[in-house]
Amino acid sequence: MDQRFDATERFAEGAQFIAGSLQNGTSGRTQDVVDPATGETVLRYELAGTADVDTAVAAAARAFPGWARATPGERSDTLHRFAAALAEDAAELAAAESLNCGKPIKLSTEFDVPGTIDNAAFFAGAARHLEGKAAGEYSGDHTSVIRREPIGVVGSIAPWNYPLQMAAWKVLPAIAAGNTIVLKPAEITPLTSLLFARAAQRAGLPDGVLNIVSGAGRDAGERLVGHPDVAMTSFTGSTAVGKRVAELATGTVKRIHLELGGKAPFVVFDDADLEAAVHGAVAGALINTGQDCTAATRAYVQRPLYDAFVSGVADLMATVRLGDPFGPSTDLGPLISHAQRDRVAAFVERARGYATVVTGGAAPQGQLAKGAYYLPTLITGAAQDSEVVQSEIFGPVLVVLPFDSDDEGLALANDTPYGLAASAWSRDVYRTGRATREINAGCVWVNDHIPILSEMPHGGAKASGFGKDMSAYSFEEYTQVKHVMYDNTGVARKDWHRTIFGDRA
Repeated sequence: MDQRFDATERFAEGAQFIAGSLQNGTSGRTQDVVDPATGETVLRYELAGTADVDTAVAAAARAFPGWARATPGERSDTLHRFAAALAEDAAELAAAESLNCGKPIKLSTEFDVPGTIDNAAFFAGAARHLEGKAAGEYSGDHTSVIRREPIGVVGSIAPWNYPLQMAAWKVLPAIAAGNTIVLKPAEITPLTSLLFARAAQRAGLPDGVLNIVSGAGRDAGERLVGHPDVAMTSFTGSTAVGKRVAELATGTVKRIHLELGGKAPFVVFDDADLEAAVHGAVAGALINTGQDCTAATRAYVQRPLYDAFVSGVADLMATVRLGDPFGPSTDLGPLISHAQRDRVAAFVERARGYATVVTGGAAPQGQLAKGAYYLPTLITGAAQDSEVVQSEIFGPVLVVLPFDSDDEGLALANDTPYGLAASAWSRDVYRTGRATREINAGCVWVNDHIPILSEMPHGGAKASGFGKDMSAYSFEEYTQVKHVMYDNTGVARKDWHRTIFGDRA
């Protein structure tokens, strides 16, 4: 365990952050936060229950009028201070994220934390740039104005694979637009969400604008989604749970934002740079131990390159270093839990009946056996309609299939229920141009896989959900549009009424 972060000491007051203070939950049940690299419990806390959700929503509702009336400049200044506070806490945030999730410290240090700080800086600027429109109507007698206004209390539910980044993606655009928020992190990964809220408090965010309820989905999560005083729900997680969120939200006709599962295709045409594609596939498949909705999970390789691609990926996977998440040379950490490791292993074991496991396909032995580790795994020979091709495994598993014509490759890429992300690899701009048009996904990378930017939107199509995270598009997701019309003349209103009612006007 890394000695820079002691979760038990840091959250001795509790793992709920409501109206500006840490407190215990009232559900009567406890939750262990476990280091997946060792299986050791690093924090035991009392889960939030429905009463805690009600308290947090009430705090957010009280804070909403004041925060909504804050000027764009005031919200921007607060978010700039927030970005600075996150930068001051960078080492602690990285240590907590790696401890809680098992991700290599170099990933937390170089990707998760800097990305979160950059998001805060981006939305600090965006807070001053919420656009409206104005137009003259009725021969210039009226002026119409479109206002974008905050929605109210937003209830957000974040997943366990990127707890810090998902907190940022949900909280920052919402508060930049003037909303208040209740965030429910996954109950097994609350640490960095709580640190995130503490940094916001230090930056001067008013109490109640951001609240954290660490509770289980079946009670705290469902209460948050169905709460009558929550105006919008933002959820990131599996498609199955996303359907339940949509069902609950219909009861109060609230707006929903869903970022759901993915099964990203990695399409390699026969003129691609083979070495670049091999490295891109391994990096794209193993990012965050494959626990990434945008991870490269199914590679389609045009037949002339297929054998060399499979051989290259297998060789490169063999060099990937599993180890202590806090070791500077570790490439791949454990999965989030032993249960998740067993789920991934079950997918691979079932695949042995209809496909070939080229490399991996097992948990490592020795010192790593006590953690939730699983070897990088390459599978070939699976049919397009097989489970490992169609279902989201969420682990370090890549399936490779051949294709012949460009038409076939693109059709296969689209042949799953998901549409979150994809990539196309070719030296031919016309080929990649066609791929970016025809692949139905929220993001299509060309000759790369995985990079994201605060300025660019992230979100999916089909069973991968709808709505955007990051970028100005995300900012607008957390606003409602209002039409306001002004009479410019003082007499137009009488003329308009006379048109309808005649001289009685």
